[in-house]
Amino acid sequence: MVLLTKSKYLAGLQCSKLLWTLVNDKSKIPEVDASQQKIFDTGTAIGVLATSLFPEGINVSEEGFMVNINATKKLLKENKPLFEPGFMIDGLFSRGDILVPNKDGSWDIIEVKSSTEVKDVNIHDVSFQKLVYEKSGLKIKNCFLMFINNEYVKQGDIEADILFKKEDITVQVEEFLVGIEDRIADMKKILDGEKPSVDIHENCSKPYDCALISNCWGFLPKNSVFSLTRGGKRSWELYKNNILTIKDIPSDSKLSDKQQIQRDCEVSGKNFIHTEAIKQFLGTLNYPIYYFDFETINPCIPIYDGMTPYKRIAFQYSLHIQEEPDGGLKHISFLADEKADPRKPILESMKEHLGNKGTILAWNQGFEIGVIKELIEYCPEYQKWGLVILGRFNDLIIPFRSFYYYDPIQDGSASLKKVLPALTDLSYDELDIANGGDASTSYEKICLEDVPSEEVAKIRKDLEIYCELDTFAEVEILRKLNQLVTGHSQPKDLNNNCEKNNV
Repeated sequence: MVLLTKSKYLAGLQCSKLLWTLVNDKSKIPEVDASQQKIFDTGTAIGVLATSLFPEGINVSEEGFMVNINATKKLLKENKPLFEPGFMIDGLFSRGDILVPNKDGSWDIIEVKSSTEVKDVNIHDVSFQKLVYEKSGLKIKNCFLMFINNEYVKQGDIEADILFKKEDITVQVEEFLVGIEDRIADMKKILDGEKPSVDIHENCSKPYDCALISNCWGFLPKNSVFSLTRGGKRSWELYKNNILTIKDIPSDSKLSDKQQIQRDCEVSGKNFIHTEAIKQFLGTLNYPIYYFDFETINPCIPIYDGMTPYKRIAFQYSLHIQEEPDGGLKHISFLADEKADPRKPILESMKEHLGNKGTILAWNQGFEIGVIKELIEYCPEYQKWGLVILGRFNDLIIPFRSFYYYDPIQDGSASLKKVLPALTDLSYDELDIANGGDASTSYEKICLEDVPSEEVAKIRKDLEIYCELDTFAEVEILRKLNQLVTGHSQPKDLNNNCEKNNV
């Protein structure tokens, strides 16, 4: 008999094909990547921390499926909080986070999440638990969700009783229990039946990205209608009318100006250049130009005093400095000591190297500006300087987000990693750390775990290489924009004429 577990039930609510595949064709489920594993690890850490609020509690989690179930049955008699109790009945299995006894013989469910709010998927989660527990003979009185208080500020040791919020979701759980028996019956039929035929749909990313997205969406051609900028409902309308690619959108379709540019470029196979608009943007830049990029972590459980949960903490920056048009480059690289609070050291370094005039150029500047605001909020002695710095920022994404330049290679995106191959031959493909998520995960690893020194050195080197490419990419893109509108450009071998400094 195939058990319907809590995780499978939640998967079935999202997609019947996903549910069937989890049981009948597991090879189609991709391996967990580093980013997803980080989410799982965070959830585990949060769950362990929550148990500290119940000092008399007993951890039921035992290796082995039946061992856990049998241990739960025995430990219920102890009438103490139970951590990760498991129950199986009528082909259903559920293991929860915490069960707390009441004086009247009933129990309360406490589900622990690393989110900062109650979500519908959490209510579904607890409703399944309640059903299974009650079928197993327990009387459930109240249901609670324990989640992260994003206003908590760390000062000294983590105070779990303040870090967590607890919300009574008993009423919502009862509402979500309506129809659950029918849903479960349908899911059991799916598990025992043939693979469901399910078309792609809006729920493929709700409440989470489905594990089958790459499989189910793989039939779509490059530059599909889902690459249409701000496509939203319009993209789904086109798809449902059997229009798969942007170039196949009828010429009389109602499109925004940017969407029309995309379509025209797809049909012609050529890029689009709004020369005057690019010139106007270039005219807003003042030399020296400081090409700038942060890398950050945002751990759920605060690491340093003064941090709140999920607060962004900058640990690294790359800076290319160009004093004049066609001038050489100076590269500054800052990577914090992984065992120390990086906030003041990174501000000290920035103040030393960002000068007092010229444009600070970022890609999607809102991120860098937001991080600096948070840094100077923590270090108020840098506030006056920081406000001046913020006034010098400009955003290299503007010509691409505004569609002053567009190439079909971008696939509807203005992200740096999509624009870069459209204008240069630079690539992140060969890097061991090749995106911001990997950079964050890697730095957190050497911050929080006992990592061998040689691995630390390797990670630090890879971080330096990755972050430097981010700002050199900005240099090359700006060089190409200048070339497009003036017919000449800075020397292409700027990277070979670059003074490097690690600070």
